Amino acid sequence: MELQKGKGTVAAASSGAAGGGGGGAGAGAPGGGRLLLSTSLDAKDELEERLERCMSIVTSMTAGVSEREANDALNAYVCKGPPQHEEICLGLFTLVLTEPAQAQKCYRDLALVSRDGMNIVLNKINQLLMEKYLKLQDTCRTQLVWLVRELVKSGVLGADGVCMTFMKQIAGGDVTAKNIWLAESVLDILTEQREWVLKSSILIAMAVYTYLRLIVDHHGTAQLQTLRQKEVDFCISLLRERFMECLMIGRDLVRLLQNVARIPEFELLWKDIIHNPQALSPQFTGILQLLQSRTSRKFLACRLTPDMETKLLFMTSRVRFGQQKRYQDWFQRQYLSTPDSQSLRCDLIRYICGVVHPSNEVLSSDILPRWAIIGWLLTTCTSNVAASNAKLALFYDWLFFSPDKDSIMNIEPAILVMHHSMKPHPAITATLLDFMCRIIPNFYPPLEGHVRQGVFSSLNHIVEKRVLAHLAPLFDNPKLDKELRSMLREKFPEFCSSPSPPVEVKIEEPVSMEMDNHLSDKDESCYDNAEAAFSDDEEDLNSKGKKREFRFHPIKETVVEEPVDVTPYLDQLDESLRDKVLQLQKGSDTEAQCEVMQEIVDQVLEEDFDSEQLSVLASCLQELFKAHFRGEVLPEEVTEDTGEEKVSPGCKIAGPLEKIRRNMRSMQGPSAGLHCWLRPNWFCSKAAAGKMNLYESFAQATQLGDLHTCLMMDMKACQEDDVRLLCHLTPSIYTEFPDETLRSGELLNMIVAVIDSAQLQELVCHVMMGNLVMFRKDSVLNILIQSLDWETFEQYCAWQLFLAHNIPLETVIPILQHLKYKEHPEALSCLLLQLRREKPSEEMVKMVLSRPCHPDDQFTTSILRHWCMKHDELLAEHIKALLIKNNSLPRKRQSLRSSSSKLAQLTLEQILEHLDNLRLNLANTKQNFFSQTPILQALQHVQASCDEAHKMKFSDLFSLAEEYEDSSTKPPKSRRKAALSSPRSRKNAAQPPNAEEESGSSSASEEEDTKPKPTKRKRKGSSAVGSDSD
Repeated sequence: MELQKGKGTVAAASSGAAGGGGGGAGAGAPGGGRLLLSTSLDAKDELEERLERCMSIVTSMTAGVSEREANDALNAYVCKGPPQHEEICLGLFTLVLTEPAQAQKCYRDLALVSRDGMNIVLNKINQLLMEKYLKLQDTCRTQLVWLVRELVKSGVLGADGVCMTFMKQIAGGDVTAKNIWLAESVLDILTEQREWVLKSSILIAMAVYTYLRLIVDHHGTAQLQTLRQKEVDFCISLLRERFMECLMIGRDLVRLLQNVARIPEFELLWKDIIHNPQALSPQFTGILQLLQSRTSRKFLACRLTPDMETKLLFMTSRVRFGQQKRYQDWFQRQYLSTPDSQSLRCDLIRYICGVVHPSNEVLSSDILPRWAIIGWLLTTCTSNVAASNAKLALFYDWLFFSPDKDSIMNIEPAILVMHHSMKPHPAITATLLDFMCRIIPNFYPPLEGHVRQGVFSSLNHIVEKRVLAHLAPLFDNPKLDKELRSMLREKFPEFCSSPSPPVEVKIEEPVSMEMDNHLSDKDESCYDNAEAAFSDDEEDLNSKGKKREFRFHPIKETVVEEPVDVTPYLDQLDESLRDKVLQLQKGSDTEAQCEVMQEIVDQVLEEDFDSEQLSVLASCLQELFKAHFRGEVLPEEVTEDTGEEKVSPGCKIAGPLEKIRRNMRSMQGPSAGLHCWLRPNWFCSKAAAGKMNLYESFAQATQLGDLHTCLMMDMKACQEDDVRLLCHLTPSIYTEFPDETLRSGELLNMIVAVIDSAQLQELVCHVMMGNLVMFRKDSVLNILIQSLDWETFEQYCAWQLFLAHNIPLETVIPILQHLKYKEHPEALSCLLLQLRREKPSEEMVKMVLSRPCHPDDQFTTSILRHWCMKHDELLAEHIKALLIKNNSLPRKRQSLRSSSSKLAQLTLEQILEHLDNLRLNLANTKQNFFSQTPILQALQHVQASCDEAHKMKFSDLFSLAEEYEDSSTKPPKSRRKAALSSPRSRKNAAQPPNAEEESGSSSASEEEDTKPKPTKRKRKGSSAVGSDSD
């Protein structure tokens, strides 16, 4: 009866207002002439005061004069300036809203005096709709609808934006009289002015999205049959005539069409979409095209009223986690308390997933996370249909997820809801996992492969972006029933096994970790002063620049301690076990609890209990001791005496369980669960050798059967739970398990991924004091090569830890062949700073010169220049040796082994290019590196045998050798004869040039002049420089 009465009143109001008469005047609340409803306690609204002041100005100018005089007065006042123009426009606007009898005349005057195309009025309408609509008096609401209708009739530019704001005020899940009236009034405007609507593509799409959603609320209610049919006809006509405009909605159009598929008109439309898509549009290829298109956030946001949106944004940006209950209770009372509001939950979930994208600063703070709100919304569903629709809304972006087009933020809430609900609400996690498995074959069987790929891509992207480190603890959790775990293993085998090594993400280009938080679209600028922020629309992803990467910092769940109650389990236990469990429950002394625990273990090993008894006992122990294993195991102050007494009472409880080790080989199934409970406790007391041996035995006896895998899983869990404990354990783990920790960089990566600078310095000190060895010669090179894919800070940490070890730099110098100047600046800078402290060896110089020569890569030139300044003679000898070796290298026959053992062979051209760059760099300095005899001799040697192309390319470099040759080949005659006749001179000529530079070089030049061919033959079979075999 209330709905019928409401519709009758509203219909009367609408008919009166359309003529500009008194329709709706009777609907006004007390206080005629006022815009907003208020009580005696409310302060005067500033906007209302201003509008009433402007209305008074207009009234004073038009009261008691003729219409022509009034027009003249208004025009004269408007011409004085923009402030006066605004006052008259706002005054006439207020008269339209508050005086229905004068509305027609005031609108005509407004059209005459407006100088900005009604822009002032449009802005003020939007402001009233977004900020004051709930307080507007009924008369003003009716007149506002009438005014918008007139603006649309007049074709005012910008009226489509006002219509979309009006549609945003139509609340979903609300069938009260006022909301139904608003929905019908806006629909009437759009239907009457159809030709005007068809001119705006965004208005077509927004209207279809809005009324497709509202049909669900109005469907099935007898009193709303007429309105529902009007909505159906409106949507069907636009979908069939302008389908390509509707296509911009994206995949959520399919979701809304699914909800109304039983209505005959939509049933026919569905047949065309699936079987005859070309009938709707030649450009439409089929339903897959829609499902692979992301829905823009402007559509998701349009189904929440401004008040809902403000409250939701407040909760996700201001409310602290753990303090949200009062805000959630208010929201539920206001919007979610009626049976009709069940459908609103889908709108809220889609909005949270697709629109509310917090910055990383908020993600890492204690602000209420998105997953917590969604989890709460799921628990408020009282209808199975509503719950299914809510789950579909949560997973909708998963089904056809593409990392290139979709955002990780759209799929992040679903996985975090499941992850964080596992302990407090395991039923929610189970039902969501079950839904995720079953939706793959059931969503749309012909596209099952695409859906499976979409869900797989979502899970893979979640692991890559470290939303969760790995999914095995979630998918194979003992709290899930066997059937569900079996289904998860069948559907997602890749994610059910623990990762080894864990997936790492390489961010190719550093970007600001703080997301831009502003409203970019003009249509969405509803909250100009709001502090709550949106992320950039993902439509910008295809623009210039790279896609933003996000690193997540999960928010730890607040734990509320509750008294332990094991009463439900006691009746199912054997009498002897029941008494001991009661002793454990009542005991407060740790030592006494250890003794009782010892007795329980003895009894379990001696007597043959069935699996049901053991399961009940396990549940009791889990409840009794869960407080011991919750929170931080490591105390705030760690001293040398920190041991079993101070670390954790839970560690002592685990002591008696050592006896179980003898029976582990016969354990089946649940052993992995016990394994996970025991292992952290053996780590508690600084890794005593006996406990580590026990740990090794236990690891090998479990289902995993591999010490390395077990150790890495435990350290990963420790990394996620307590970084301080991870750092505390690091020296012991590396000491006790060197073969498992030093052979790869897996554990090192876990450590450097989470430590801060203080913890890094602490580890460096441990290394230098001899308490910690994290690298050894045989594996350090491979580990550093692995680190090249890590993040910047992680790489710097790894290099700092390496440099703390006393490992010769020659051990890792081959890494230079893997380093590219654009991709590996971290490693290059660390290596460069270390090389400058070293004396150059021939191997070092060889590796430095083997780097490709590139104008932007200054590594080789910078270190060579430094060595020129500090060790010029040594560097010259090494370069001479390398030049002569590589000059003869192409004439040698290389073995297959030598050619395949190196990543890159040092070539003569590389050496010459780097030397030429060094020459140019030293040109304006007083350094005389290139005037040294070894360098000039080597250049002479190369010039004599290289081809013309190289002589031309490096002519400036070889010109140095020519000058030296001119000066060295023209000595005084007497000395020349002496050199030729002296036996000592001949003897020295046969020695290597390195043995004696002056005499060797002159005799070598003589021999080259007189007998060039025999000299070359001699060197072809000998060493690069010379040999005593001659």
